[in-house]
Formats: sequence, structure tokens, C-alpha cells
Amino acid sequence: MQEISKGANVSLTALSEDAGAVVVSLSWSSVSGAGDADVSVLLLDANGKVRSEDDFYFYNNPAAADGSVQLLGKTPTGNGDEDRIGVDLTAVPEGVERIVVAASQYGGARFGDLDDLRMTVADRSGEPLVGFSIHDAGVETAFIFGELYRRGEEWKFRAVGQGYETGLAGLATDFGIAVNEEAEEPEEAGNPAGDPGEAGLGAGAMEKAPDAEPEPVAPAPDPAPSPVTAPAPAPAEPVAVPTQTRGRGPRTTTTKKKVTLPKVAKSSLAENDSWRPARLFPVPTLKSDKEREVRATSVLLSVMAQVPEFGRRLTAAFGAPAGRMQTFTEVSLPHGDTPRRPDGVIRVERAGKLWTALVETKTNGNPLKPEQVQEYMDIAARRGYEAVITLSNDVALEGAPMVDVKIDGRRKHKVSLWHLSWAEVAHQAQMLIRHEGVGNAAHAWLLQELLEYLRHDQSGCHGFQNMGAAWVPVRKGIEDETLASDDPRAVEVVESWERLIRQVCLRLGGELGQKALPVQRVRRGSDPRARRAAAAERLCLDGRLTAELRIDGTSSVIAVTADLRTSKVRTCVDVPAPEGSYPLTTVKRLVRLLAEAPADLHVETLVEAGNGPRGTLERLRPEPGDLLPKGGAAPTGFRLSLIKGMGNTRGNTESGFIRSVDEAVARFHQGVVAHLGPVEARAGRQS
Repeated sequence: MQEISKGANVSLTALSEDAGAVVVSLSWSSVSGAGDADVSVLLLDANGKVRSEDDFYFYNNPAAADGSVQLLGKTPTGNGDEDRIGVDLTAVPEGVERIVVAASQYGGARFGDLDDLRMTVADRSGEPLVGFSIHDAGVETAFIFGELYRRGEEWKFRAVGQGYETGLAGLATDFGIAVNEEAEEPEEAGNPAGDPGEAGLGAGAMEKAPDAEPEPVAPAPDPAPSPVTAPAPAPAEPVAVPTQTRGRGPRTTTTKKKVTLPKVAKSSLAENDSWRPARLFPVPTLKSDKEREVRATSVLLSVMAQVPEFGRRLTAAFGAPAGRMQTFTEVSLPHGDTPRRPDGVIRVERAGKLWTALVETKTNGNPLKPEQVQEYMDIAARRGYEAVITLSNDVALEGAPMVDVKIDGRRKHKVSLWHLSWAEVAHQAQMLIRHEGVGNAAHAWLLQELLEYLRHDQSGCHGFQNMGAAWVPVRKGIEDETLASDDPRAVEVVESWERLIRQVCLRLGGELGQKALPVQRVRRGSDPRARRAAAAERLCLDGRLTAELRIDGTSSVIAVTADLRTSKVRTCVDVPAPEGSYPLTTVKRLVRLLAEAPADLHVETLVEAGNGPRGTLERLRPEPGDLLPKGGAAPTGFRLSLIKGMGNTRGNTESGFIRSVDEAVARFHQGVVAHLGPVEARAGRQS
């Protein structure tokens, strides 16, 4: 990968023969784990302006209808987040000369608070081509990381690194977008208006004329194109830039009408509960794992081909172009003396070119077979296919490949190996039909039927379900205090724990319509294996598995601790006390916010030194003043915790450990965090 500095540019065509579609990644890290930013993309014409509101892509307008741009969302890394954007350069309209990639922050946060700001561009196969790191971020609240631009028949990348103190509103208006002000909702008593955590661009964002000149960026060494005589472009229509008022959901509207399904189903016309609704994909007749694999593959691939938004969502991250998709099952492919039959094949046609991926499916917790995947990789390389996709209940981890395969470096044609979890499939379907919308009601119904199939007990597609063979001996060793600190089985348990937390994040994010991401409080570049080894050593010493997860777009960080010695799961969050507020007013307001929270919620007052008062919400409701520290000390915040019994079995049965952790996080968010509203919450100390 080529590293370039601020202001430099490079030809993508010169770096790769497969740069017709690229994946742009923006990444950052935060030692506190609370740092975050929102990605946006602007398509600009020869005048440096958007042609219309449709050229502005952000979290409420994540994809272009022609497939040229798609925001692929955040991916947790070992020490931060990576936000990816798929750009099909062959689909970019001719009138677009530049593609600006930017990010913005909210709630008074600045890019100087983040570490390791970086932009990379990879080709269709996932091979990194060029990277650019930003080292001079300070008070800026929005940043142009870089841009893709045309020069004749080729596309180039320029490292920009230009910041804005005026946030996304200032950046957007410079490119011809008129920002609409939106009235703020009235604040409730005790919550001062103007709190930087409450408002973003909506208040104070000024409208700017569409012909305003953009701020200068680093000059490109390429000669300017020859002037041409053409009619002046029509002014861009005003577009509502997202206010980024977090905790209440974005108030931005988009021009594209989308269909979503209501959360509450229509009343049934059945005479009694014994009547079962007819399903498009029945499952009760499945008797073997082979039947489950065949049925699950066919169901998924058929829906991907029929619902373009869904098929594109699953394949864009794997380097597939936007185009006409067809899917196949049980295809026979030559391989030595005996043909091989991958479970499925995905083909996408774009501008006369084909992108092909072989699919290998496992259900019911069955592991992938390395030798089988290796054969498909060899077949794909010989036939010029682009990818092999493995699909199972397991969840991929950074730095821990699902299967080990050998890549023949002598082959010019590269084949990418990707993994997809059934939990990720369900998450993407739920995000589309519950929150983001699809093209029509028939597509929404197809996705709903797919979800019903995946959730059925007989489908075998339930996501991560088993803590592994090491779970029982490690847990018993902790209970008996006989587990050695260097027992390799502890690392296996830590890896299973990370997979579980990633799946919990997928399920929670699907319910909320926002991404939930694990938080890793380590520096960028640290070895994931070393991190897991350190966590395994702590597990052997104190018998605890710990994790933190953050809801994208909010400051809420939930800490989860599974204590294997006490068989308890603890979920907690820290709520800071507002500055300048009277202590009694603060504790009363907190108790009011938690009016619907569980009575067994533990509340602890945090003070600068020592321990503050604590008690259950049931006891504190009639006497909120009991939370005030002795001696008149001012509280610095409050720790809210729920404690739940831990399941005994390693699997996802009713009494299982996996189910108990999943339910603990869901109950804590729904019963506690959701009621905090605009109050910022940090991760509770895992003690």
C-alpha cells in the first residue's frame, strides 16, 4: 500500500487493474472509547457544487439509487472504529467530477479528541491501494479526509485533510447545500438549553447561497481541464442537513420514499392460537443438517436476487459492483476427477463485466471445513472468480481467520475470502424493513419472511450459539480455583466471549435502528492476539469476562461483566452530573428519568474520593436525597447497574449463558439507558 501526504495525489488505475470499484475506509480511535464521527459523501460537478440534494449521502441517505455510492457502516477494530464506503466508479454519472469524503462530529466534540485519523482506499478485491493519515487535527468539528476525482479516463485520489470549525453545516454550505434550520424541542426543567450535548447543526447553522465559493483545498499538480461553454447549472435545492441531535433520533428527511413494516403486527383473523399463518419458506419438515444448509442457502440467495437493496447491502462489503444480480444453488464445477458443488453462486453484471462469488454454507453450529474452502478458493482462482463467501453461525473476529487457506502468490488473479454470520444477515434484513426502508411493500414482505425463517427453531440459522468445548472446563476450573493462569483454553473462552458480544451488538442494533459496536480501549496497531491473551490471564485471576459496547450516534457506553465465580451478569453505565446544578435537583431529576426503570436497579453516587451512597431504585424513589454524599460533597456522577443470574450451559438454550447475556443487555438498554434520554452516559467501571 502506498502512503501519501497531505495535498498529494495518485492514480488509482496505476495502483490496481481492479480499481473500477473501491472501498474507502475512514478510521479513528479513542482511548476513552467514546469518540465517534459520522461519514458523509458529496458528489460535485465541474463547478465544485452538488447538482442536487441527491448528491449528498449521510446516515439518513446512505445509498445512491444507481449504486455508485453506498455507506457500508461502521466496523469495530481492535482499538477503534472503521467506517467504510463502497464507491462504484464505473457507475458514477458523467456530470460528477469529484467525490468528496468527509466526517463530522457532534455534541461539541472535536477531531483533535480522536487519535489515528486515517483514510485508506482499497480495490474491489479488498487489496489496500493508498493510505493517508491526518496528524494535525485540533478544534475542527468536520473534516474532508480526501477526494476521488476524474482526470480524463482515469480516477485519482487526493489526500485533502481540510478541517472546519463550523461542523457539517459549514462544510455542506461550501459545496452548494442550503442548510435548513430546525426548531429545537423545548427542554424540560432542570436541563439547560444550549447544552452542547443537546444540539448540533440545527441551531445556528446559516444558509449560504448555492454559488458560494468553497474554501481552498490543497492544489493538485494536475493541469486544470480546458474550459467549455455550457449552461450554468441549476441551483441546488435546499436539503435538510442532519441536526445530529443524538438520543432522540435524527430529524432529517430524505427525498426517497421507502417502505418499512410496523413493529406491531396487524390483528390476526385466526379463530384461535392453534392456527398458524402460512409462510413462504416452511421449515418444520427439515430433518438433517444437509437439508437445512440447502434450504437456508436457497432462501437467502433468492431473496438477495429479488430485493436489490438487500442483495447490494450484503455484497457491497465484499467488493461486488452495483448491477443485475443472479444467484444459483448446487452448481457443479470441475475439480480434478470429481466435480465440486458449492452451496451457492452469486453473479453480478455491470457494464458487461461479471463479478462472481462462490458460497459455502453451514447451519446449526457446524464448523466450516478448511479443506473444502481451500478447494473453492482454488476453483475460483482458476475460473477467474472474484470471491469465496463462507456463511455460518460463527462470528468472525479481527486477527482470527475463520479458516486457514493457502494463497498461491504466483497467480495474477486474486480471490478474496470473506465470512458472513447468519446474525449479520438477520441484522441487515431487520435494519431495512424496520428502520431504513426498501423499494416496495413486496420487498419488505420478502425480507420479513426471510426473518421468520431464520428465527424458526428448525432453520439452524440462529447465529453464535455455543461457547465451545473449553467453556465447561474453564468455568469449572474457576469455580474450583484450579485453573492455571497460562491455560490455553482460557484464550478460547475469551474469543467466544468476543463473538458473543459482537452478536449482542448486532441484535441490539437491529432493534434500535442504530449500529451498536464493541469498544476496545487499546491503541491502534496493537495485536488482537496479545489483547486476548491478556484478557485470558485476567479471566484466570479474577474469574471475570468484561466488555463494553457503544450505541452508534450516542455517548452511551454499556459495560458488561460476566462473573463466573458468582454466576452473575452485571450491566452498568455511568451518568455524569450536570455542571452547575444543585445536588438535590440533580438526584431528583435522575430519579424522575428512571420512573419506568426496574425497581431492582442499583444506583451509586460517584464522588471525587471514596465511596458515595448507594441503594436500589425501589428504596430511593421516595427519598432521592439519600443519594446525596455525606459532608456536602458534590456528586460527580452516578453509576446505574442491573445484576442478573447467569445461565449454566454453554449454549443458547433457555438456561444457557449466551441467552442470559443477550437478555441482560437488552433489558438494561430498554429498561434503563433508553429512559436517560439526552443525559450522556459513559461506561460503568467494571469492578
